[in-house]
Amino acid sequence: MKIHEYQARQLLAEAGIPVPGGTMVTTITEATTAAKTLFDDGASLLVVKAQVHAGGRGKAGFVKLCRTLDEVTEASTFMFNNPMVSVQTGPEGLDVTKVLIADGVDIESEFYLAITMDRANGTNALIASSEGGVEIETVAHENPDAILTQRIDPLAGLQEYQARQMAFDLGFTGKQVRQASSIMMNLAKLVDETDASLAEINPLIITPSCDQNPDGEVMAIDAKFDFDDNALFRHPNLKEMFDPTEENASELKAAEFGLNFIALDGNIGCLVNGAGLAMATMDIIKLHGGSPANFLDVGGAATLEAVTEAFRIILSDDKVEGVLVNIFGGIMKCDVIAEAIVSAAKEVGFTVPLVVRLEGTNVEAARVILKAAQSDIPTMQTAGDLEDAAARVASAVSAVC
Repeated sequence: MKIHEYQARQLLAEAGIPVPGGTMVTTITEATTAAKTLFDDGASLLVVKAQVHAGGRGKAGFVKLCRTLDEVTEASTFMFNNPMVSVQTGPEGLDVTKVLIADGVDIESEFYLAITMDRANGTNALIASSEGGVEIETVAHENPDAILTQRIDPLAGLQEYQARQMAFDLGFTGKQVRQASSIMMNLAKLVDETDASLAEINPLIITPSCDQNPDGEVMAIDAKFDFDDNALFRHPNLKEMFDPTEENASELKAAEFGLNFIALDGNIGCLVNGAGLAMATMDIIKLHGGSPANFLDVGGAATLEAVTEAFRIILSDDKVEGVLVNIFGGIMKCDVIAEAIVSAAKEVGFTVPLVVRLEGTNVEAARVILKAAQSDIPTMQTAGDLEDAAARVASAVSAVC
């Protein structure tokens, strides 16, 4: 589960990590009111930031620095009335329903700081770089030596000496070292307490020196969290942060039926049992010139109703011009899939080419069901193996196009 930046800032603040003050708003009027309050409290610079579950906001024009109320109103009006399009959203973009109005801060240096799973070692790792403020993937590609990693012991947790060493390695000096290492320790504790799969601060900044902070102040001005869905039952406060408007409606519907569904950009719908087989199915579709419209793993315990819903979800996508069913029956029985195909044909209707490949438990019974329903599903054809199935569906879709 992902959360918005304003929610991530709240978690950081509660964990003792310094963040600028700010308010989340949902209307232009609220944005202007919140900005007036901050200006009246002494702020001279505000930042207006769209709250969406996608990166690239700055380059897309959805992060604006403002020095007057008129500028805040103009920025929020633009964001609420235009979809945000970035490299992470696709050409359709994302509608903005929430905006953060926050204190702006002067920046002397920017850093990247994160904690996530190091799957090679099976432990969490503290990741940091002195090249903050940009996408970490860009840093990894262009200057991998700039990324520092510290393994976190799963029992002992992050140790203070590790945090201090990381702070020194990043170039922090004087009182900055204690501030930075304290942020690292607090972030590690927060990750442990919330079952976060990713906690990212980008950028972590140093403000210019002043009378109050001669060495500057280290603080987080942007943050991102992902949480393990399987652990949310332990964190009702986090579960309340879930924003369904930021999620794909079909993916949410699939989750209600225990289906693993991810929407893609292709035109061939896929219904498969098993994540590995689903990945292989998508690969072989690509090999034969097709493009998968989704990843869909119905699992081994899906009911007739769940599989019927899976077909409904696939066929609700206007981009789908063909469907490939690839089932290797083990726990999932082939006749259940066949009955679901017949049920979906009655309830939804197959107006696009449908190619079915079944093998395994109760496959003969499934073939009898499909043969009996052939006249009611004229677009359906069966395949002997996966290679044949992928070739058939790619060819059928190509012929339709």
